[in-house]
Amino acid sequence: MAALRSEEIRQYQEQGYLVPSFRLSEARVAALRESLERLIRDNPGVRPEKLVSAHVVGKDGTPNAEGVRGSRDFLELAMDPGIVDLVEQVIGPDILLWGCHVFCKPAGDGLETPWHQDGQYWPIRPLATCTVWVALDPSTRENGCLRVIPGSHRERTTYPHLVEDRSDLVLNLRTQAEVFDEGTAVDLELQPGQMSLHDVYMIHGACVNRSTQRRT
Repeated sequence: MAALRSEEIRQYQEQGYLVPSFRLSEARVAALRESLERLIRDNPGVRPEKLVSAHVVGKDGTPNAEGVRGSRDFLELAMDPGIVDLVEQVIGPDILLWGCHVFCKPAGDGLETPWHQDGQYWPIRPLATCTVWVALDPSTRENGCLRVIPGSHRERTTYPHLVEDRSDLVLNLRTQAEVFDEGTAVDLELQPGQMSLHDVYMIHGACVNRSTQRRT
């Protein structure tokens, strides 16, 4: 069942994130990993951390507007009834899909995702979105799992961000360090099929993957 307990909804509201008990089946994860391998093969010139709009398939198989040859399999993932049920329980029933980004960090050189808020990137008003982060590989401290700053969403504001002119980062905006305490960060370690939900104002990021295990 994709039903959240009242205490889980309260955690999302108060802390800004949640790892629900609902997870994808092993068969679904295996199929998605095959889709991922095809996606990577179809985009040899794109870093696997930067497969933006992976759910959008260009006309006649050409790249989409983001320069990525997408796969409908990732649109179907975003439309999964269980995932949509989870989102409805934290933001309500009026839902649309803004985007789907595959963050595949290769072993050994997977790029850092700097601390940021999703709302800095999205020209949506009002900012009332929920991000669902689905693990297709084990996601651990060692290979650069998602990290969040609990409660950083409460002010309902986008904080100042610095522009990073660097090629070794997944994203180019970084939340100014003065506005949060990195010492409060929580590592969201997940197994394949598990997922986390976080609020659009949540400050989050991920470290470089220097391990021998890919993280997607």
